[in-house]
Amino acid sequence: MTNASRDLLSIVYSSSAAHPYDDEGLGALLALCRANNARNELTGMLLYRNGRFLQVLEGPEDQLRRRMSIIAADPEHTDVRVLLQETIDERQFPDWTMGYEPVSETLEEDVPGYRSTFSDLEREQEPTHSLQALKELIRWFQDRAVQLR
Repeated sequence: MTNASRDLLSIVYSSSAAHPYDDEGLGALLALCRANNARNELTGMLLYRNGRFLQVLEGPEDQLRRRMSIIAADPEHTDVRVLLQETIDERQFPDWTMGYEPVSETLEEDVPGYRSTFSDLEREQEPTHSLQALKELIRWFQDRAVQLR
C-alpha cells in the first residue's frame, strides 16, 4: 500500500445538475453514490438545492482523486468546482457512505448560516468567507451525524 492510499483526503465541491432532480431521482442518485462510496472506502455528505450540489467526500487520497475525476467527467454534473481540499487525520463522517437529509422550511431555521443557494461559497474573491461558511456547514452536519446514529 502506498502512502497516497493511506493518506486521508477531504474534498468539498459544488456542481450544477444537468437536469433537475425530483425526490425519486435524487433517491436513485443517492443509492448509486452510497454503493460507489462504500466500494471505494469513501464517506461524506451531499446537499442538493435548486439544481446545485454541494458535497463533502473523504477517504483514501488515491481513491478520492479517482472518484473526483469520474465526477468531473460525468455529464450529470456541470461546472464542477473544488471549494476546499485538505488532508485530514480522521474522517468527519465516518459512518456516512453518503449522508443526506432533505431541507424543509422548519429545518432551515435550525441550520446555522443557512443559505438558499451556494453561490456565495463559490466566489473566488471571498476565500476566507467561503472557507468559514463551509467549515460551519460541515460541523453542523457532523453534529447531526452523531444525533442520527
